[in-house]
Order: sequence, then structure tokens, then C-alpha cells
Amino acid sequence: MAKSLLDQNRSYTFSNYFDLGIIATDLLAEFGYTLSKQQLQLPLYVGELERLESLKRRIDEVLPYVDSENEATRREFMIAPIIAELIYYSHARVRVEYNLKLSDRLQGTLDYYLQSHNSVLVIEAKQADLSRGFSQLAAELVALDQWTDSSQAEIIGAVTTGNIWQFGVLLRTEKHIQQSLNLYRVTEDLELVMRILLEALLPST
Repeated sequence: MAKSLLDQNRSYTFSNYFDLGIIATDLLAEFGYTLSKQQLQLPLYVGELERLESLKRRIDEVLPYVDSENEATRREFMIAPIIAELIYYSHARVRVEYNLKLSDRLQGTLDYYLQSHNSVLVIEAKQADLSRGFSQLAAELVALDQWTDSSQAEIIGAVTTGNIWQFGVLLRTEKHIQQSLNLYRVTEDLELVMRILLEALLPST
């Protein structure tokens, strides 16, 4: 039996997994989950996005003045406007810096936790390093899988630096996470990002 990567005598938060730099595959194995990396064609929301051009224009206008080295600034000016639009279209309930504790290994703060009817979505904001950020996101998805009792077969999460977005899909029955190799840029791919996030909150099937 492989030796555990985690110290049995200490507690861990979600952000600890980012700091430790444990690759997602090994981290998920600690919780009995598996991971695969692949190009994913994620389902897209098909409704009208009548405010999309306005959102894109607002983000483009501030980008030249955003300090890209500051995570708080990225969240305020690049991520928060997208979250606000998600709420407008989905009427989802959003919790920012939401504290969640299931165990000494699955606990910490979710940057953005959104819930709409029978669907949930988590978004993790990072200044840089999507790879380590995805490990943290993976742990958060596991926590949501074990915490929520909805009939939602899949839970979608995203890790973002503000201008780059990457998605992960947790298949609950299989205890398996699909890490999308597709990277989406804002504002070039803003419509795709919005349609993926909205479909996660308002699934058409």
C-alpha cells in the first residue's frame, strides 16, 4: 500500500494543497477519487446573453489599469463582474469566501460558491499557477460531492487567474474528475466561459 502524502497528525485546508504543490492525481487518490485530463466539449447554455457585449466592454475598459500581480485586484475587476452576470441570468445564490468543513482534510474557504435550484458551482481564484490551483479546486469538488445531497450527477468547478479559465467536472457516481485541457481567455472567450458557467447552474437536461 502506497504511503500517504498527507500527515495523519495534522489538519489541512484547501489552500494548503495549493501551497504544498501536490499534483491533483495524487491528491485525489488520498480521498478515493481518480482524475483524467482531456479536451472537453462542455455543455453550453443556449439562451440569449443580451448583456454580453456590455460585460465585455466593461472588462476591456479596465484591463489596462488592472495590476495583474495583485490577486485581490483581479478578483474585483476581472472575476466579480462575471459572477454578477451569472447571478443576473441564473438568479443563483452566491457566497463569497464561503467557509466549509467536512473533516480535518476537507475544509477551508471557497472563493465563490454558487447554488441555483438543484445545481452547485465552485470557482477558485488564483493569482497564477493553474496547475496547483487545479489541485486545490479538485479538493473543493470532493468536499462538495460529499457535502451536497442533490441529485446533480456532475459538479463543475473552475479555477481562474481572471484572464485564464480552466474547468473540471466531477462525475459523482464514478468518483472521477475530468480536468479540461482547454483554456479559455477573457475577454476573447468570454461568451464560452459564460455559457459553460450558466449551463452548469441552469442545466437544460
